Amino acid sequence: MTGSNEFKLNQPPEDGISSVKFSPNTSQFLLVSSWDTSVRLYDVPANTMRLKYQHTGAVLDCAFYDPTHAWSGGLDHQLKMHDLNTDQENLVGTHDAPIRCVEYCPEVNVMVTGSWDQTVKLWDPRTPCNAGTFSQPEKVYTLSVSGDRLIVGTAGHRFTVWDLRNMGYVQQRRESSLKYQTRCIRAFPNKQGYVLSSIEGRVAVEYLDPSPEVQKKKYAFKCHRLKENNIEQIYPVNAISFHNIHNTFATGGSDGFVNIWDPFNKKRLCQFHRYPTSIASLAFSNDGTTLAIASSYMYEMDDTEHPEDGIFIRQVTDAETKPKHFLSHQILPF
Repeated sequence: MTGSNEFKLNQPPEDGISSVKFSPNTSQFLLVSSWDTSVRLYDVPANTMRLKYQHTGAVLDCAFYDPTHAWSGGLDHQLKMHDLNTDQENLVGTHDAPIRCVEYCPEVNVMVTGSWDQTVKLWDPRTPCNAGTFSQPEKVYTLSVSGDRLIVGTAGHRFTVWDLRNMGYVQQRRESSLKYQTRCIRAFPNKQGYVLSSIEGRVAVEYLDPSPEVQKKKYAFKCHRLKENNIEQIYPVNAISFHNIHNTFATGGSDGFVNIWDPFNKKRLCQFHRYPTSIASLAFSNDGTTLAIASSYMYEMDDTEHPEDGIFIRQVTDAETKPKHFLSHQILPF
């Protein structure tokens, strides 16, 4: 199924894949966390697994702090930092419930974790140590860093926006514009807003500036829906990843499809072939040349026979990822 512009990584995780993240300065290295309790580092061009380390439970997220340090957290409540050069690990701290999200904010030099214990914690990566705990309205499902802003999505369709330089108060409290449970949130590289997805085949484009004229620009659209035997099947949109240069974004759904969207012209740029099972996570490399695609069954239909989990590495082109200049009548109404 894979073409010349795509290949599958060897030695994939042995259970569901929770997250894929490229190194901050190269498309050579990919970090992958899994329900098999491992975090793996891959050398992508060589198609080899360089290193693997373990947690005592499923790992729900991972992130690079810098090219040689990985951070990860999951069902064992533990936040680990791993030196990828020396293969040494450091237990940095814990949450009171599973850690769902791990992100790095380069502008403030802080690691951010979000947990089902209804808190976000900041961590100083230099020491490393805890740099504050901040209550959230509900369990944290997803979060994203936008410059020095932090956008947190929780249960109950809620969002909070924080300033990472001054966490003394919540900058904004928002309700989701989508009716169903939030699955993923990712901030625009241009820091203007964010995109969120739900379990009900829908994506919303939101803006951070609360002024009415900017808020008028927000919109939502349906996607990852398939007509099968004249019945529309609606799938969760599990993954979002932005192209850092073009500010376009990819979405991955439980329908096994990856779409790339132009949010400015409100248009789909392309759709790749169908992958063997649900798309659990997506990551563009920093330079936007490569997309890592985790095809991994997410137990939407409980424990049935399913294709093996795999990570596909796809070289992407400007034709697939760059906004096009359309005549107004060519733009699809969302």
